[in-house]
Amino acid sequence: MATPLSVDWRNYSASSAVVLVSHSAAFHCVILFPRRAFADLVRPVESEDAALCSVNQARASALTRSSSSLASTRTILDGELNGIREAGTWKAERVIVSPQGPMIQVEGQTATILNFCANNYLGLSSHPAVIEAGKKALDTHGAGLSSVRFICGTQDIHKELEEKIARFHGREDTILYISCFDANAGIFEVLLSPEDAVISDELNHASIIDDLESHLKNSQNLRQRLIATDGVFSMDGNVAPLNEICALADKYNALVFIDECHATGFFGKTGRGTEEYWGLDGKVDIINSTLGKALGGAAGGYTTGPKQLIDLLRQRSRPYLFSNTLPPPVVACASKAFDLVMENPDLPKKVVSNTKRFRSRMTDAGFTVAGDPEHAICPVMLGDARLASQFADKMLELGIYVIGFSYPVVPKGKARIRVQISASHSEQEIDRAVDAFIKIGRELSVIA
Repeated sequence: MATPLSVDWRNYSASSAVVLVSHSAAFHCVILFPRRAFADLVRPVESEDAALCSVNQARASALTRSSSSLASTRTILDGELNGIREAGTWKAERVIVSPQGPMIQVEGQTATILNFCANNYLGLSSHPAVIEAGKKALDTHGAGLSSVRFICGTQDIHKELEEKIARFHGREDTILYISCFDANAGIFEVLLSPEDAVISDELNHASIIDDLESHLKNSQNLRQRLIATDGVFSMDGNVAPLNEICALADKYNALVFIDECHATGFFGKTGRGTEEYWGLDGKVDIINSTLGKALGGAAGGYTTGPKQLIDLLRQRSRPYLFSNTLPPPVVACASKAFDLVMENPDLPKKVVSNTKRFRSRMTDAGFTVAGDPEHAICPVMLGDARLASQFADKMLELGIYVIGFSYPVVPKGKARIRVQISASHSEQEIDRAVDAFIKIGRELSVIA
């Protein structure tokens, strides 16, 4: 059995990191203490024209601190940046000058580009009904609320969306957050204490379930054990073995928490996610997910589960208590997206059929495509970081927008192009993307 670390919890603030209790290749068993995320500390200067931009840059330059400590820091930062460039893993942001969709306009490109790297799994980001709902809410409920929820930041549409999400998942209640990152950050500090453990899945071990059972056996003296896992792993397209995880949770009296960001709305027969995929409706104790991917793609996250937990999160969850509420247009767009999913059960079927078409043709051509056969995340494995970056650049030249991923986003030696399939892609667009992969693959000697 793992020996818990001796920790004086009074010395840990809300920004403290995870405290490791025991670990193995597949699972980490940890005692968690809350961590806070800080964002938007630096905002870019926006200008209306080049002249104003030049003035602002000059002003910023004049105001820049020139202390010796900052000069030293700049040298360190330059070294880090140069290292990224030399490794061939520099991530250049391509600027989109059109709405999100299967076809987009990218700055510097004269022709429209086929988009295969968005989380827009259902094609709802630019759906006319979703856009109209956002416009209407802008008129009826305003642009924002300038407040957190518990002060004066809760409108009727926020409560309506929370109730709708709870019904969609078959849960008692739901709490909205500004992002799923906040939802994930907010739950552990409220639910758990130093007397509890989180067992977190890394999905990198052949005997993953045996490893989980070992940790569950070795932590039975703790008050609560929470098994935390992604439903679907975002860089791999692999589906967590939720059936076996839930069986072990029942056996050892543990809770199950899943992050469903890459499942909600489009995975499973009716888009209910990993639970539905495994035929385990209602077995998971706590579900976190996002409104920023398949469900309209604007922003927002949520936790859905037992009413007592949701009530406690409203009282104590720091990201909920100290972050502005979701803007009304975003809430309305997400609500309409849920309506469309519930009214159109064929939407997830279209994602699956497109995915199978892509995977089948790519495999036949000689590519290695990782992930679950029915999931829209299709990692095309290339191995080398420079190759992945070069491959993606050449695909863009052919009018196909994909991204190469390498370390530290994925493990070293496992660079890939992550293709994401949407219900809004036509069969012809799928075939065009595959044809481009084959052309570049042969050119770069990836396939014969």
